[in-house]
Amino acid sequence: MTTTAPSLTTSAPAKIDRGAWSWALFEWARNPWVLLGTIYVFQPYLSNVVIGDPVRGQSIISGWHTIAGVIIAVTALFLGAATDRMGRRKPLLAGAAGVLAAAMIVMWWALPNGGLPLWAIGLAVVVSGVSFVYTEVVHNAMLTRAAPPGTLSHVSGLGLALGSVASVLLLLFVLVTVALPGQIDLPFLPSEPMFGLDRAQHETDRIVTLLCAAWLIVFTIPILLYTPDLTSTGEPLGAALKNGVGNVIRTVMRLREYKNVALFLIARMLYADGKTAILITSGVYVSGTMGWNLLEMLLYGITLTIFAIGGGLGAGVLDHSVGVKRAVAIEIGITVLCLIGMVSMSPTSFFFMPVEPDVPVWNSPFFSTAPELAYLGFAIVIAISITAAYASSRSLMAQLAPKGMEGEVFGLYALAGSATAWLAPGLVAYFTSTTQSLRAGFASIVILLIVGFLLLLFVKSPQTTSDATS
Repeated sequence: MTTTAPSLTTSAPAKIDRGAWSWALFEWARNPWVLLGTIYVFQPYLSNVVIGDPVRGQSIISGWHTIAGVIIAVTALFLGAATDRMGRRKPLLAGAAGVLAAAMIVMWWALPNGGLPLWAIGLAVVVSGVSFVYTEVVHNAMLTRAAPPGTLSHVSGLGLALGSVASVLLLLFVLVTVALPGQIDLPFLPSEPMFGLDRAQHETDRIVTLLCAAWLIVFTIPILLYTPDLTSTGEPLGAALKNGVGNVIRTVMRLREYKNVALFLIARMLYADGKTAILITSGVYVSGTMGWNLLEMLLYGITLTIFAIGGGLGAGVLDHSVGVKRAVAIEIGITVLCLIGMVSMSPTSFFFMPVEPDVPVWNSPFFSTAPELAYLGFAIVIAISITAAYASSRSLMAQLAPKGMEGEVFGLYALAGSATAWLAPGLVAYFTSTTQSLRAGFASIVILLIVGFLLLLFVKSPQTTSDATS
């Protein structure tokens, strides 16, 4: 049935107020951990130094994320239902953020010799992954309350853009104060890493855990103070979780009445898992394939994150230009093409064709060969498309969500991004260990992206769906 209401994607945006800015600022607080902890610095360090073998490291770390994905798949939906029963979302958000910060701090003691045992490091990685998604469930459920009418896509994109800006700032800070000192002689650089960090103890790699934890704690404060929240129902968390089981069952059953929502959730379950797997494994993959060290990984991360800011800001523009569903489809398609391009590059291959290794094409101490430059180019575009797809997908979900079911639907949304979160890391781990190839493991992600893209094509756009009014 076609609605007669004005299109949500064409209305003129209203002013973004302090509550909406504070909501978006939480991504400024949280998202740097994805960049510094998961992609560019800490997990490549775990793989290459603590585990000591890039192939084995990619397999083990993917296994940890598989475990986290199973836990999230089993629990995220119940958390979403509990938030709806409790009314207020901020206490749960504060609790999940506190657990996430604690897990980051524990990882400071990840050392190749004499530090935490590997199982304890894995436990910290699993806890951080689960708590990160819990913050996402609660944070997303607050979006429709935080965003003034007409600003939903823009506020969603603003959050991801702010997360990217914060990541750039922290990456630059680590580069200038930790990675470059003692490596390059420049007047404005200290001769040794600041804060007395010891390279021999890998403190220059591990410092990102403490830095991201402190950043998260400080910048979670604005959303707790200024973003609008619902009134508490007085139901405690334990009771809300218990009673929410019935809500979850009813929500899942009611999806038969909201077939368009269900189809989108299934599509997102696959393509979001693929995108998340790219984020989780790309740093381990490129550091192991190209042999890039901390300095090169920081420069790589800064470059990609700067461009990713454009993805967050541009998502709202693209949503309003072509419609939010078409925007998501475009963003997924670009991701697929770029992933294929990335795996076609190695020190000895260019678009899968053999080349002489270490032959520079320009005079630069970094990214000087043709495969490195091409890989960097594809990675820049994929950073833009992934960031934009996260923002556009969240906007599409908010527009499709039936009124009064936002918490449960965003619990389903998180489930759709994580119910198969074990699948992509499992694919990567399987293909990596079976073929003993980083390339084969990383390339397997494209399967989920393509299937998710094809299912998305059958989702009705918000301006023609009746889900919101059924």
